[in-house]
Amino acid sequence: MTPEEFREAGHALIDWIADYRQSIPEQPVRAQVQPGEVRQSFPDSPPTEAGDFATLLEQLESRVVPGITQVQHPMHFGWFPSNASLASVLGDFASSGLGTLGISWESCPALTEVEEVVCNWLQQLTGLSQNWKGTIHDTASTACVTAMILARERASNYSKNSAGLQAVPAPLVVYSTSQAHSSIAKAVQLAGFGQDNLRYIDEDPYTRAMLPEALARAIEKDLAAGLIPAGIVCSVGATGTTAMDPVAEIAVIANQHNIWLHVDAAMAGSAMLLPECRYLWDGVEAADSLAWNPHKWMGTILDTALFYVRDTAHLEKVMSTNPAYLQSTADGQVTQYRDWGIPLGRRFRALKLWFHLHLDGIENIRARLRRDLENARWLAEQVEAAEDWEVVAPVSLQTVCLRHLPGDSSANPLTGKALDRHTLEWVDEINRSGIAFLSPSILDGRWMVRVSIGVEATTRAHVEALWHLLQTKAEEGAEL
Repeated sequence: MTPEEFREAGHALIDWIADYRQSIPEQPVRAQVQPGEVRQSFPDSPPTEAGDFATLLEQLESRVVPGITQVQHPMHFGWFPSNASLASVLGDFASSGLGTLGISWESCPALTEVEEVVCNWLQQLTGLSQNWKGTIHDTASTACVTAMILARERASNYSKNSAGLQAVPAPLVVYSTSQAHSSIAKAVQLAGFGQDNLRYIDEDPYTRAMLPEALARAIEKDLAAGLIPAGIVCSVGATGTTAMDPVAEIAVIANQHNIWLHVDAAMAGSAMLLPECRYLWDGVEAADSLAWNPHKWMGTILDTALFYVRDTAHLEKVMSTNPAYLQSTADGQVTQYRDWGIPLGRRFRALKLWFHLHLDGIENIRARLRRDLENARWLAEQVEAAEDWEVVAPVSLQTVCLRHLPGDSSANPLTGKALDRHTLEWVDEINRSGIAFLSPSILDGRWMVRVSIGVEATTRAHVEALWHLLQTKAEEGAEL
């Protein structure tokens, strides 16, 4: 493809994307396809000759779009906000169009230094001190793997430089809670700790936050058994219930035992753009590492995760590789981001953040976050005031966890498996309808429904429409 052919196709693609975004409210929220349907719409053999762009665009619309669950839809309330501001889309275009090679400062000085700039900007915007230095990863899951490796190497006195974990005299242990994101358990596996050495610490029965006294007891028990406490993962805004672990109290315990403390604020980190929300991670300055995802609630397009550490020397000692072909006269004067994470090659992800901040503006982003918080509080008030409904977890941010509690034919409230069936039936009815999308989850062994508010286009009117839909479908289900 020549630059002129690219220009023509690019104009057509931008027009198509703009039209597509405008059409999203008219689309079903959940993809209306069956397993294998998208795959079967493609030929078995790859194309042998170059095709025209118009045909490709038509096939994009006819084959791909029907298989998309519309997470940008204003009636999408599932999982977490996965916004993709059009400003950041332009930044993503620019990143791809530049075609940079991010393997060292020398391979693209601008990639490194713009990344330093935007990481510093977000550090300031979330109230973090200058003791932190940041980089951009693809996701918080990858950042967590990196954090667990850092924890492992501190606790094992850099076992990677010798025989690895096989040389460590006793098992290394990591502590978290059942509310923590599934990536924590995966990171523990990938970093070599083993699932048997992941401790789930008791939680407050209502807030679901980690109990510091239970953490202290677990650590003392492991020390008495000759084990080596290595890492603690503290959730600020756990995925299921947005549970907020008490960072300050946990940090005291972590520092007392020289245990690496990682703060996972993947979704809730966006809330820290609001000064009034920063109390939720009080004590974060005493942690060792921190991750949050601007590609969630803030709105920068995937994949954009921020990873901050306080001890960059430890980070570089653990993660660095320095083959001869990458050595440069700039070494020692610049940041080499290849030594700050797992991959060597890196995309110019900072452009997405720069474009987003420049074109949308932080005050507009903050206003949207406040709107979502107000809408979540409004919904929680309606649920609490309604007969046969309950809010089952604190509404600390923009997620409302709820349950419908109908009576049976004898007017006795449904419980146990009967209540579970009812919950899954009415939420599935909503999701299959395409009108809205919700994600159920389990809390205390029973199914409940999460309403995660935060799509860029979601207004109070959409939340009101959802509440009406919830009541209609749940009560219809109860009558069957």
